[in-house]
Amino acid sequence: MNKKLTLALAALSLSAATASAQTIKVAKDYDVQITGSLQTDFLVPQEDNKIGTGTYDDKVLNNTYAEVHALSKYVDAGVRLEYLDHPLPGFDKDFKGWGVPFYYIKGKMKNAELTLGNFYEQFGSGFILRTYEERSLGIDNSLLGGRVMVRPFKGVQAKAVVGTQRRYWDTQSLIAGADLELSVSEWSQKMQQSGTNLTLGASWVVNHQHQKEDIYADATHKLRFVENTNAFDVRANFQKGGFSVLGEYAQKTEDPTFDKNFPYIYRKGYVTMLSTSYSQRGMSILLQAKRSDNMNFRSRRTESGTAGFINHLPAFAMQQTYALASLYPYATQPNGEWAYQAELGYKFNRKTFLGGKYGTSVKLNFSHIRAIEKNVHNGGTPGTDGYGSPFWKSGEKYYQDINVQIEKKLTKDFKLNLMYMNQYYNKTVVEGEGGMIHSDIFVAEGKYRFNKKITLRGEAQYLNTKDDQGDWWFGLLELSVLPNFMFTISDQYNGAEHYYTSNGSIDESKGTHAEHYINGSVTYTHGAHRLQVGYGKTRAGYNCSGGVCRYVPASKGVTVSYNFNF
Repeated sequence: MNKKLTLALAALSLSAATASAQTIKVAKDYDVQITGSLQTDFLVPQEDNKIGTGTYDDKVLNNTYAEVHALSKYVDAGVRLEYLDHPLPGFDKDFKGWGVPFYYIKGKMKNAELTLGNFYEQFGSGFILRTYEERSLGIDNSLLGGRVMVRPFKGVQAKAVVGTQRRYWDTQSLIAGADLELSVSEWSQKMQQSGTNLTLGASWVVNHQHQKEDIYADATHKLRFVENTNAFDVRANFQKGGFSVLGEYAQKTEDPTFDKNFPYIYRKGYVTMLSTSYSQRGMSILLQAKRSDNMNFRSRRTESGTAGFINHLPAFAMQQTYALASLYPYATQPNGEWAYQAELGYKFNRKTFLGGKYGTSVKLNFSHIRAIEKNVHNGGTPGTDGYGSPFWKSGEKYYQDINVQIEKKLTKDFKLNLMYMNQYYNKTVVEGEGGMIHSDIFVAEGKYRFNKKITLRGEAQYLNTKDDQGDWWFGLLELSVLPNFMFTISDQYNGAEHYYTSNGSIDESKGTHAEHYINGSVTYTHGAHRLQVGYGKTRAGYNCSGGVCRYVPASKGVTVSYNFNF
């Protein structure tokens, strides 16, 4: 067996062994609780040129994570092992490796915390700082250094961070920052009595990077880069009863970074957001608007893809879970966009005309995202300020969807969900080519409970479009047998799938063919253990979370996933 894999599995076994002693009794204030998790996902791949899997160098692909945390009243500590030496398809080549890239110790007092090692942090909505882990996207941009949080007075919280940012198995750039939040309502008894909350916040972040790359504006002029890029954020959040409003503004100084349209320009970045919501029993309303401009804030100026982001710009598009509704997911464009989102949820009461015997829930969502208008300066070439942009003017459409969902319990044991979605997706902007895709998507989901142990869930989905690869169909059946088993089978079908060469690129000479992407799996759950074994095909596409997307190539083969939490 591979020596690295042997060591990794040994560490997993050691972690699992500690699960039997979850609390180490010392004294009341010094008891130590041991928690952690194991996650390992395997693919035994099969090559299939009909769907474009390409070729594989490894017989087994695997992503494995094991972590252990020791928690007590005054001190926490933790460590994570990652074995990614033969990673699943679609991850960046630098993702490959194995080791212990995350470890920390945290000291806790009544009004203060100090963390040394790796940590995650977010200031405000994340416009100038958000470090986090998202394993499905291959993202872990934690900071390695120190973090301190203090609450010196009632209603006051201050944070300070400094560290180098993780990029796969290395670190790059030095990032420092501070954040201050004031809970004004904690100083006013009248505000507390009336249920009114007001929070004010301000943040600052600096990214320090030495010039390591030689980048030329033309054949004879090399760009001079600033070592420090500063970013600032201010925000206010007001809440009273079911009504809330959040306003936030962020700005960064000149930060010439790679961009496919305006590379290495010397222009400041901006983002403005206004979000308001209202909820009461049976009804909710959400209205949001955001304008971003040149907010590609990375720890390395030549970076592309999903690596190296210091900040995060959330996508104002509904996160879809149905297969065909998420076939064309929108990825936030940090170089600039106007984004709007509105959502209305309403529940018709039981025993009314529209509510029926069990009530009816309706949700309407609208998302609309466009480019900001850009008046190009000096050709927009590297070394210039790139462009000017009138605040209120917008450009081409990037994305739009209108969807309505209805949830209805028809009988005591049968529940029906229906969804219709009208979508515009600018594939050229998000993926680089393909033009505007307009589609209508229909979804019906039913769930029937035979008894307390057995439930059958089914999905039928249809995507209609004259663009891209044309129409898609999707069907799913899922049988749950409590408390241990789940059996799932699904099929995603397209009548105009491409043929592919051995390296995974489209073979234009062979035209198209019909293709079924059939998948079947069995899931076993027992206590904190979850094991899933499956076999089938997965189409090429994008996996997205929060407006960040990773391209995943087509795959076929046996999959095994195991999760254990203690």
